[in-house]
Amino acid sequence: MRLQTPARPAYAAVLTGLLFTGLLALSACSKGNGDAEAKAKEEKKGPDAVPVEVARASRRAVAASYTGTAPLDARAEAQVIAKVSGVALSVLVEEGQHVRAGQTLVRLDADRATLQAAQAAAQLRKLEANFARSQEMAKQKLISANDHDQLRYDLENARAAYKAANLELVYANVTAPISGIVASRSIKTGNFVQINTPIIRIVDVSRLEAVLNVPERELATLKPGLPVQLTVDALPGKVFTGAVDRVAPVVDSGSGTFRVICAFEGGGTLQPGMFGRIRIDYDQRADALVVPRVALLEDESEPAVFVVRGDKSARVPVKLGYTDGEWAEVRSGVKQGEQVVIAGKTALRDGTVVQVIGAGAPKVAAAEKTEAKKN
Repeated sequence: MRLQTPARPAYAAVLTGLLFTGLLALSACSKGNGDAEAKAKEEKKGPDAVPVEVARASRRAVAASYTGTAPLDARAEAQVIAKVSGVALSVLVEEGQHVRAGQTLVRLDADRATLQAAQAAAQLRKLEANFARSQEMAKQKLISANDHDQLRYDLENARAAYKAANLELVYANVTAPISGIVASRSIKTGNFVQINTPIIRIVDVSRLEAVLNVPERELATLKPGLPVQLTVDALPGKVFTGAVDRVAPVVDSGSGTFRVICAFEGGGTLQPGMFGRIRIDYDQRADALVVPRVALLEDESEPAVFVVRGDKSARVPVKLGYTDGEWAEVRSGVKQGEQVVIAGKTALRDGTVVQVIGAGAPKVAAAEKTEAKKN
């Protein structure tokens, strides 16, 4: 009996199917092993380090101070007025000119005042002669006491009128009541000047003052004589020194503030009306432990900083002292030389892995890279 063999095309198809199935199985096994290895590497690597910048806690001098803003005012200012009416024959000063107290600023037409003074002088001489004769007649009882007294009263009245007439003559020369700078002038030569009209403004710039309205909690700390530093917007980069001149210790019940008047030497670049930023130092510490103010955590109920210990961050509560510009004094919580985070702290938690970058980065990493290149 003769056996029948299967057809060759069918046999080849079966072999092809078996080979394809094997390849799929091998591929699946290979892929599964790769995913497992990648996962193991990821677990071994751990979380990514957060880049931060740090600064070291150091020692420096700090000062306790009060800061405020106020415009500068002249200590003395005067509006020069004309005490008599008349035509300005000459105006002797210009704006910006320095004048002395008593210096003549304007000369007014004094012809009428001169005539009145002459009439008063003549009337006075007449009454003086009459009164002298009256005294001789009174001794001889040739004049009544009433007539004699009337002549004496007339003489006193004439003397007063004579003084008034001469005062009007003096007022024709308008003089400076204080020494200072002519800030403004509202008349010209030939103008008619009305009595009691302001014509010139004089400002004494030899000393300038700034008045601060200070909260009552500072009443015990701010005293006369304390040093003051001043900066003005008009002169950036320049610092002027002065002192607390006087303190008004009465607290305003409405605002809860009291007045502190600071004095500065004028006559230079400082001018009245400039807006000043004032700092009054009332205490100093020469060797205080400080950290940058930017290191303080602003969203915390109590003062705290992040300190880098090893490769992790640690949130450390601190007790603060004085604040001086960009520095904050630390009384406890941080030791000298410890690194505090100044940038990148918003992404940190207690125990976060960090990588120090910038100027505070350790030099060990750079040394390791150099050694790796050599190998």
